[in-house]
Amino acid sequence: MPKPLRGTQSLVGQMGWVCARPSLTAIEVAWRWLFGAPLLLACWLQAQQILTVLPPQSTGLAQLDPQNPWTSAVQLAEAWDQYQPHVVAALGWLTPMAALAWTVLSGMGRNLVLMRLEPRLPFRPVAMIALQAAWLVVLTATSWAWFRSIGWAAATHITPNAEPDLVGYTIWAVFLTLGFFILWALVSWAVSIAPLLVLLEDLSPAAALLQSLKLGKVFTGKLIEINLVMGIVKLALLVVAMVFSSVLIPFSDEVGAGALHLEWIVVSVFYFVASDYFQVVRLKSFIEFWRTLRVPVLKSAA
Repeated sequence: MPKPLRGTQSLVGQMGWVCARPSLTAIEVAWRWLFGAPLLLACWLQAQQILTVLPPQSTGLAQLDPQNPWTSAVQLAEAWDQYQPHVVAALGWLTPMAALAWTVLSGMGRNLVLMRLEPRLPFRPVAMIALQAAWLVVLTATSWAWFRSIGWAAATHITPNAEPDLVGYTIWAVFLTLGFFILWALVSWAVSIAPLLVLLEDLSPAAALLQSLKLGKVFTGKLIEINLVMGIVKLALLVVAMVFSSVLIPFSDEVGAGALHLEWIVVSVFYFVASDYFQVVRLKSFIEFWRTLRVPVLKSAA
């Protein structure tokens, strides 16, 4: 029997192992930015086109009063009503193109990272692309459910004919956000481990998804634990990035806007690189748990 091992106990060792091999993080960063940089450029160009058609002065955005949040909220809502048709039209072609590009690049990039982690693994881009598409479908469904639930909270607590219940809305917003965060950790492990099963056990994408649901209580518990820890780490990274990005704000008159912009760029790069690093750590942890908990089962079945 394998020695019991908690996911959080092994995580520090995997962090050191990945940190000693920076090429792994470099591959992860490369394929993500190969997708992200063109997407950001496309979004920027589309935003500029929309702002040319509807300048902020004509929609009221230039007259927002930061001292009066209620008036600003109404102005933002009215401005959004004008921008919405243009944004929806742009997303109509940008979203499917981005989804297709992400599934292709993430499938191939993730395959390369796993091959670097385990040199004996094969290159199966088609299978990996299919499983990354499945991951995207699960993420989209979870995000849509969260968005609709937040909309329900807003519709039931902030109405035009009554005093807004901000306390009730905030409670529901926090509760629903934390609930869907936990739900994502509870359901996403199946589509996260499936790409590894495709390569490690030479399965088809459908067979890997099915097998990911039958890994046993112990293995599944480790995957859920790692998913929860990685989610908390990402939240911590976001908080750290927000703190660092505000360091120079009290000294903005002395350092100038250029220094602030440079600080925000550096902090953003730090956040994305650190996030990609922990993605590789998660993959390494999954592989180690597979070797510890799954390999003995496969050998006994053989």
